[in-house]
Amino acid sequence: MDIQSLTKSYQKKNVPDINVGDTVKISFKITEGSKTRIQNFEGLVITTKHGKGLDGSIKVRRVTDGIGIERTFPIHSPLIVKFEKVKSYAPGRAKLYFVRDLVGKKKKKVVETKSGEIWEEPSADEEIARIEAEKAAEAEAKLAEKEKEEQALEEKFEEAVQAHLEEKTEEKAE
Repeated sequence: MDIQSLTKSYQKKNVPDINVGDTVKISFKITEGSKTRIQNFEGLVITTKHGKGLDGSIKVRRVTDGIGIERTFPIHSPLIVKFEKVKSYAPGRAKLYFVRDLVGKKKKKVVETKSGEIWEEPSADEEIARIEAEKAAEAEAKLAEKEKEEQALEEKFEEAVQAHLEEKTEEKAE
């Protein structure tokens, strides 16, 4: 087995066409304990490295509450479910590290063009449906357990009321 066939087995079939200057929304899987959920990260692509190869990656920057957050995503990661290109512009540079220093109106002066391209893993819808089904099953199990506990408490209460009434009738009989 040569290197090219080995790398093709790990590569995604339809690699997104994401360039520097694109605003993208990336949906990726996060596992916390035994739970898996899908989280979105939307921001500006400031660098791309190694093209569309197996080791290709993009660095996405977004500003939340005045704090800049940069995150690097490997393009061929199995944890990435979906890339969605929200808007794009041609910056005329290969790397947009200067965006880190821009604030407010200076950052907004860039001309943008909107395009709604979406790249999705073929099994993404199935994965999302499976995660939602797991969440619904957990919620139903919790609800059933809560109802069972409430019923047990109600039975206990009824027994206590009956015992109290029996004590009262015995006291009156004496």
